[in-house]
Amino acid sequence: MKPISFDEVLNLPEYEIARPDFHRKVMERKKRRRVALGPLMTLVFENRDTVLFQIQERLRIERIVRPQKVQEELDVYNELLPDDGEVAATLFIEVTDPAQVQPTLDRMVGLDEPGKLFLRSENLLFPARFAAGQSRENRISAVHSIRFRLGDEGRTALAHTGRADVEVDHAGYQARVALPPETVEELREDLGGS
Repeated sequence: MKPISFDEVLNLPEYEIARPDFHRKVMERKKRRRVALGPLMTLVFENRDTVLFQIQERLRIERIVRPQKVQEELDVYNELLPDDGEVAATLFIEVTDPAQVQPTLDRMVGLDEPGKLFLRSENLLFPARFAAGQSRENRISAVHSIRFRLGDEGRTALAHTGRADVEVDHAGYQARVALPPETVEELREDLGGS
């Protein structure tokens, strides 16, 4: 997926004017890209709109206007975009009880090991690849940037069946969800080289 360039980012006054419509558009798109994976996990599949929104909001909140600082934010957030043949997501481990946050995260250590989280289509398994630096041997973050490398085989499977599941198979957590048709359609669009 093509990275977001500096000239696509609106300056703060322009963004304030465009924000209500852009926010509405992105929230509608995120509804189709957000998937609950059991009671504790949520995936949001990222694309150029979702990432550009995060960039614009970060610049707005932090009042970032210097070109060098804007470019630094672009460099960081563009890492969330999938490469060709991939779909990318942000994985959230969501715990509402403050007393349960650390015990729950401790239970999730090892989630980022190969084969613990994967996307399945037509009995083909595509393991999640976790971005580096989000966990250590005995600790894990509550937010993860992940990618599923589907390639041509996965693109064909999604086009053929229009179905996909995401599954977690970890000693501390198991869940499986069939992606809704509108989510699969979004992923097919991502894989189309937009």
